Amino acid sequence: MNANRINLTTLGVSDLKRSVAFYQSLGWKAEKVLETVAFFDMGGAKFGLFPMPALAHEQKRPIEELGVGACTHSVNFSTEADVDTAFQNAIAVGATSIAQPTKMEWGGYSSYWADPDGHVWEFAYNPWWELNENGWIK
Repeated sequence: MNANRINLTTLGVSDLKRSVAFYQSLGWKAEKVLETVAFFDMGGAKFGLFPMPALAHEQKRPIEELGVGACTHSVNFSTEADVDTAFQNAIAVGATSIAQPTKMEWGGYSSYWADPDGHVWEFAYNPWWELNENGWIK
């Protein structure tokens, strides 16, 4: 059994339709959108959007304990210019800028933004990670 993997990342959202539209405006392709959940195919993994009340119910926790922002989801690109383009597109479609694209002390290039529910994302270029034609780390 290989436990060293992530198959699904699900974000709790306040408005499922708004969140689906937001991620689609980033160029992501929804694989399945139901009344209570949406899934995007991420090439071997899935990305889900799930209403916060339903997520809290499934976790058997108060909705106030779910929180946002303590985890960063990262999308890596092959060039700094691609990071700039993706970041500007995210801001143009409604993301909130947290940190503009900039050279990092560790040698890469990175930016941070938040989706409409405050979930934090990083768009980055890492010179030590080569990406294949699908954008997956080799």
